[in-house]
Amino acid sequence: MSSIHDLRVWIFHACFPLTVRGMKGVMNARIVTPRAPLTLRGGKRVSPSIFIYPTETSYAIGCDATNAAAVRGVFRLKGRERGKPLPLIVASRAMAERYAQFTPLARRLAAHYWPGPLTIVAVGRKPKAGSRRLAPGVVAANGTIALRISSHPIARALSRRLGRPMVATSANRSGGPPAFSMRAAQRAFPDARGMWIIDAGALPRRKPSTIVDARGSKPIILRQGAVSLRGAAATKQSRPIRERIIY
Repeated sequence: MSSIHDLRVWIFHACFPLTVRGMKGVMNARIVTPRAPLTLRGGKRVSPSIFIYPTETSYAIGCDATNAAAVRGVFRLKGRERGKPLPLIVASRAMAERYAQFTPLARRLAAHYWPGPLTIVAVGRKPKAGSRRLAPGVVAANGTIALRISSHPIARALSRRLGRPMVATSANRSGGPPAFSMRAAQRAFPDARGMWIIDAGALPRRKPSTIVDARGSKPIILRQGAVSLRGAAATKQSRPIRERIIY
């Protein structure tokens, strides 16, 4: 299992150009390396373990989802409400089920739509001995987490190399437009310095991932996005107010 330092070293060596095993051909990307510790205007330090990377929907800002300091840093950078947990990207279904309790419905949805822009909400698991606990901020008040396998090879490779779930929230200030280029992502955080960025060029303009609650026997759409569920009796969110968690 890699440390975040090992991940940064791997990004540095792997991204000139970045070659991801299993891809058809080679994707060229470059890494924009930080020249100083990650700070905000006024000198407030933020965890250096935060990076911007491409996904199948837009550029994301992320970190190791077990690193509490880095997760807090993502909240501060985005200006995100504390009660709004951060969604995750995992490298495989096996990794997903190490951290979440998948119902038969969740397994069917994952088998059909992953890798791809469908984020599945499931009850989080207690970590096994020797495993790192997910940080506060990625687990909702009701004990659920939201996760997907990205169809973008860079995002998937980062989580695989890290060996743990990775925060995957859009690289923008909360409420702002998604970033489809490195420059747009940089403009979203003008006060931040020292950000690691994997620049994969301009991304296609796509909708965000669909978020679906798969804890029961029928999927409940929490956010309609890039994926429309086919052949499933999906309904709009209808749980009591106290159960309404927005990712």
